[in-house]
Amino acid sequence: MSAKRVLSQKHKGKKGLAAFLFSRFFLFGLMVVLQVLMFVFFAYNASVEKNLNYVIMVLQFVLIIYIANDKSDPTMKLVWIMFIMFVPAIGCMMYLYFMLQPGSLMLKKRLEHINLNSGKYLDPDQNIYNELQILDKQVSSLTKYVYENTGCPVYKNTDVTYLESGEKKYGILLDELKKAKKFIFLEYFIIEQGEVWDSVLEVLCEKIREGVEVRVMYDGLCSLSKLPIGYFKKLRELGIKSKPFAPARPFFTTQQNNRDHRKILVIDGKVAFTGGINLADEYMNIVERFGYWKDTGVMLKGDAVRSFTLLFLQMWNVTEKNIEGYSRYLNITIPTPETADGYVMGYGDDPYGKERVGESVYLHMINTATKYLHIVSPYLVIDNVMMSSLKFAAKRGVDVKIIMPGIPDKEYAYCLARTYYAELIEAGVEIYEFTPGFTHAKMFISDDEKATVGTINLDYRSLFLHFEDGCFIYKNKVINRIEEDYQKMLSASKRVSLMDCRNRPTYYKICGMLLRLLAPLM
Repeated sequence: MSAKRVLSQKHKGKKGLAAFLFSRFFLFGLMVVLQVLMFVFFAYNASVEKNLNYVIMVLQFVLIIYIANDKSDPTMKLVWIMFIMFVPAIGCMMYLYFMLQPGSLMLKKRLEHINLNSGKYLDPDQNIYNELQILDKQVSSLTKYVYENTGCPVYKNTDVTYLESGEKKYGILLDELKKAKKFIFLEYFIIEQGEVWDSVLEVLCEKIREGVEVRVMYDGLCSLSKLPIGYFKKLRELGIKSKPFAPARPFFTTQQNNRDHRKILVIDGKVAFTGGINLADEYMNIVERFGYWKDTGVMLKGDAVRSFTLLFLQMWNVTEKNIEGYSRYLNITIPTPETADGYVMGYGDDPYGKERVGESVYLHMINTATKYLHIVSPYLVIDNVMMSSLKFAAKRGVDVKIIMPGIPDKEYAYCLARTYYAELIEAGVEIYEFTPGFTHAKMFISDDEKATVGTINLDYRSLFLHFEDGCFIYKNKVINRIEEDYQKMLSASKRVSLMDCRNRPTYYKICGMLLRLLAPLM
């Protein structure tokens, strides 16, 4: 990193409080907090009214019974029940407010309609399922489950290139973009102005002049701190079809929780990228924030690209008045790469679906591992099912290792994650912290046979609240390459002991325990 850039970063930090108080992020947060306070004020006044107080008592009883019998995550149910029991008026009103929001209900119906219509586009190859049934019945069952819930089949005839860093992806991504002939689809959680995005945008503009269709979609929170307000309009002026997903609005709604955390790039329906790497300078270590930024991704060439084309089009059409036909983007001839190997399956996940596909893929890998299970994640905020599965895997002799950041991006998330360490370590799980910096990769590798690389963190937000995607790989030679990189990460990491957990300051442990109460919301 150049000295000029380092000074620039330090200078930004010295702006301090004044810059923060006048930032869009602070003003946005302030408006939301004011709305919450007004909500609490009216709820409190309702609770002191004698007539309304009896109504709230009845409502409290009914909602607790309803929540206890709901099919949602047990930990989330516990948080709501505690909230309603300790502050009945506020808890009841807030629960009803979140559950009955018309925007969320409309989005859910829209997604159901889109997903229902998407099933006709990608047909599974029965020969592949027959092969998997012979090789591994559990993998075969997993691929059928994913197809039934996402419309994404398992494929062969796909080459997978592992991208062990943002720097590696950056160069390859630019080269592949320059080869585009028909269309380019970009869907990223974060796009930030800087060297990386400027370079990508330059290529996109060149492709627009060549007649290539370009679409860019980014999460609406980018406009708070990463991009100017209405940036999508500037992209449209350049000829790029662009829009933010769920634009950030200063209103107290549940939709603010459901972010588009996916990172998908599709070129001509023949090349696709996914993984943890966003289009911003820190992900490519051009600027430094939390030591060395370790991230990973994959590039696909071949049949499995179709799934990522479908996932992009599904999300794009969520906010369109009329759902377009996908055939012209999916019914194309894709040449079989000479180095195609094994089986590859893209998959998506959304907060409104009946199934938690991302968590189910992770649980499959945990529960079927026999030799080793190696995990890297930036966050660790897991439910009881995931915790029990990890512990049982270690107890039955599987070598379970988890790499976490050595330098966190969010101190509170780090403090919360460490509350899970001791229980896992006591069961035989090995926890490591990546000393050079921050690990943003999201990967599971097991038994030299399976791996998944994608956007899904080991926390409630990714597993329950966000739109996510991943790539499941089976019996592909790239898995050895992924495991080799994992071992390099391991050699640069420090193993956490039970003594480390017990020797943490008392105030730190107390903070973690308090944060654990709010874990499903973080």
